Amino acid sequence: MPISPYLRELRRQIGTSLVLMPVVGAIIRDAQGLVLLEQRCDNGAWCLPGGAIDPGESPTVAVVREVYEETGLRVTPTALIGVFGPQRHRYPNGDEAEFTHILLSCQVTGGTLQASDGESIAFSWFRPQDIPELGIPPSFFRWQPGQPSLFEG
Repeated sequence: MPISPYLRELRRQIGTSLVLMPVVGAIIRDAQGLVLLEQRCDNGAWCLPGGAIDPGESPTVAVVREVYEETGLRVTPTALIGVFGPQRHRYPNGDEAEFTHILLSCQVTGGTLQASDGESIAFSWFRPQDIPELGIPPSFFRWQPGQPSLFEG
């Protein structure tokens, strides 16, 4: 996935050292309760639409931006599903990151489902019980509107 100008400059200064990163993910359900996943261009893995929060950006603004960039869909965040982490990752180039995930329930308000920036190669709707391993606690996919937010770590 493309690196933000902020993170590119930070990496220029610190190299591959560990970076703490707040990230957002959108759980978007259709009328039947299926969850939208995207298949990444870089490694073929399935994931939720989402990504890093830029400096000065709120989680809700970040999720709206990321979903549009990756899927072409316009969304409105409707609820905080939960927060989990930390989750460490080492990229193939050696960069280390530790993510804190903020998952938001989002409702589609417009747009057309399409890869709009070269990050995604496919999209599919999954039943919650059929979602492949994403590193997200399964309870987050069972969350329903009106339930309290989940916090796991």
